[in-house]
Amino acid sequence: MNFRQTQIKKNLKIRSQIINSIRNFFYQNNYLEVETPIRTPAPAPEENIDAIASEDLFLQTSPELYMKRLLAAGYKKIFQIAKCFRKEERGIKHVPEFTLLEWYEAGGDYLQMMNTCESLITFVATETSLPEFFVYQKDRIDISLPWQKITVAEAFEKYSDTTVTKALAVDKFDEVMAFEIEPALNISKPVFLYDYPSEKGALAKKKRGNSAVAERFELYIGGLELCNAFSELTDKKEQTNRFIVEQEARKKAGKPVYPMSDRFLNALDKMPVACGNALGIDRLIMLFTDSDSIDKVIAFTPEEL
Repeated sequence: MNFRQTQIKKNLKIRSQIINSIRNFFYQNNYLEVETPIRTPAPAPEENIDAIASEDLFLQTSPELYMKRLLAAGYKKIFQIAKCFRKEERGIKHVPEFTLLEWYEAGGDYLQMMNTCESLITFVATETSLPEFFVYQKDRIDISLPWQKITVAEAFEKYSDTTVTKALAVDKFDEVMAFEIEPALNISKPVFLYDYPSEKGALAKKKRGNSAVAERFELYIGGLELCNAFSELTDKKEQTNRFIVEQEARKKAGKPVYPMSDRFLNALDKMPVACGNALGIDRLIMLFTDSDSIDKVIAFTPEEL
């Protein structure tokens, strides 16, 4: 019997090194590693993210809501490496059960988070003996600083035939992003795509002086979307209204409408100004092992269970 796991043993060793170096980075920068419940009665109601039921609860799609409750309880710098679950996600970059790194820092914003993100990934690259210049899927990648930054509005103007406003009006924003913007981003350098329309930042703070956009960014390296980060929304009333909008969108799409996360919403009254980031560890390992499929960096695929 031939085991697929035997063929990817080198990648799994690198996976272990990467996870260890991630922990080293946060320990050295005085973050506290935390663990929060995997099951929740009330996932964040986002239109395009579907939770998997577990008895009368749901498997977490992200540890976000519980980690923000820890911020409200007085924790300043926290991180977690967690198993997360999303229904019917399967592809070369997606599996229903995946490994997510989330971290939060009180007092920071999304611009500061960009700097931390750069520091983390370059640290992990050094710790795992990856050079500043490496090859991913035949493309030469340069992760030396500085990294590129481009707003979503600028990306639409440069790489598409429409504007953000027009794309939103005809419900084509995600389609334009996937098929026009993302493929056109620079492959050779990491790219921060930032200032998303506020409609696309359900838990993100609106930008001061420009409420049409949210203080949110995504990081792309080698064409891979690696993380989603933002300045955290701490206004209970506004967050409640956004959740209601997302619930209505789910209802309109014929999807289950999750219970309102009242304990999270009530905690927002005590939550400090903060920034947070969710980074896909499996995709980072794909990048660092030059793997074209998530199957090559996980021990067991859904089909092997």
